[in-house]
Amino acid sequence: MSMELYNLTALKCSKLITEHYSTSFTLGIQTLDKKLHYPIYAIYGYVRYADEIVDTFHDYDKATLFKRFRQETYLALEEGISSNPVLQAFQLVVREYDIELALIDAFLDSMEMDLHRNTYNESKYSEYIYGSAEVVGLMCLRVFCENDSALYDKLKAPARSLGAAFQKVNFLRDMKSDFDERGRVYFPHVQYHNFDIEAKAAIEADIQKDFEHAYEGIIELPRTARFGVYLAYVYYLNLFNKIKKLPTQDLLSKRVRVPDSRKMMILVKSYFKHRLNYI
Repeated sequence: MSMELYNLTALKCSKLITEHYSTSFTLGIQTLDKKLHYPIYAIYGYVRYADEIVDTFHDYDKATLFKRFRQETYLALEEGISSNPVLQAFQLVVREYDIELALIDAFLDSMEMDLHRNTYNESKYSEYIYGSAEVVGLMCLRVFCENDSALYDKLKAPARSLGAAFQKVNFLRDMKSDFDERGRVYFPHVQYHNFDIEAKAAIEADIQKDFEHAYEGIIELPRTARFGVYLAYVYYLNLFNKIKKLPTQDLLSKRVRVPDSRKMMILVKSYFKHRLNYI
């Protein structure tokens, strides 16, 4: 009973992290089937804390902290226990849904790149996108498929495209803060102060292809997960469409967001499409 209490408490910690860091992801998770809530909270809590180490702990030795976080991750996975509730929740989900160690390695590798790299060529950009976003989508897909390996293999490619689309939209949305606060420009061959309409259009065309491919997988997801993933897809698509209408200078001067009223409208419309099997 005590171990069950500890595990539940660890999972609730990840839920709390998600609620405090992202209202949008919290809303998306709540629209999944209830049995999927805690596993996805656990994945979000883990990746959120890794990201916090490399992005916000500026007054501390981030490299040492991240190295320790990585070592503690592997220990938790090997031993099946951690005194860190975030790692405890994550290792529970990894074990239950057979999440591959290679996905976790790739994620940690990308986070570590943020400690040392401020610009990216095509190869490193693809590597970073894969590790920071696509593998997170694959971790979630493992949960959504509930150990159905054939379904997971079928949906892997669209899941990667969805993660890539989300991350690239984030890069566009956060260009100002990434450069001002961290000196980063993720897009290859893009210079921040010379970011022009041609470069923006090329990035947007690439993202559009990712969104189109991702939708092919969303409609094949189990019904327990389809609405929640579709809602996140539509939210990011709305954000992307708003970004496409803006001149480059606006992206370099402010952070674009979708108003709460618009988010609510997206939720209602997406819900009725789901109920009527129009997704």
